[in-house]
Amino acid sequence: MTLDHKLGMKIAYEEARKSYNEGGIPIGGCLIKKDGTIISRGHNMRVQKQSATLHGEICVLERAGRLPASVYKDCILYTTLSACPMCSGSVLLYKIPTLVCGEDTNFKGPHDWLEQNGVEVINLNDQDCKELMAKFIKEKPELWYEDIGED
Repeated sequence: MTLDHKLGMKIAYEEARKSYNEGGIPIGGCLIKKDGTIISRGHNMRVQKQSATLHGEICVLERAGRLPASVYKDCILYTTLSACPMCSGSVLLYKIPTLVCGEDTNFKGPHDWLEQNGVEVINLNDQDCKELMAKFIKEKPELWYEDIGED
């Protein structure tokens, strides 16, 4: 793990803890330019905002505001959990070249699809990310299954 990835995942994990402490789904993320400039950070706010779509990655992009395509192409998106199809689609739409996820044990999104479309996907297999998500799933399975579109 490079220093950049450590910083990105540290921020993402802080955001995940924040969501957990707010009673939400503990998925956090951040968008960082390859030069180390932090563009935005955020966390899943579906519960807090009664939103159908405000996943952690979407919150990060929303908080980044309107940016030229050239900015996204020079960024890394960090997320504590593997990105779902909706969030992966946003990575492709904005041509973000690298997605770094904390873990994909509790949920694995379409990594192959991202890679087939030129996105580098890095899984850090982070134990803290795994434990926080597993704890949440055990405590609130109904919220978890709602978040991933299952019954």
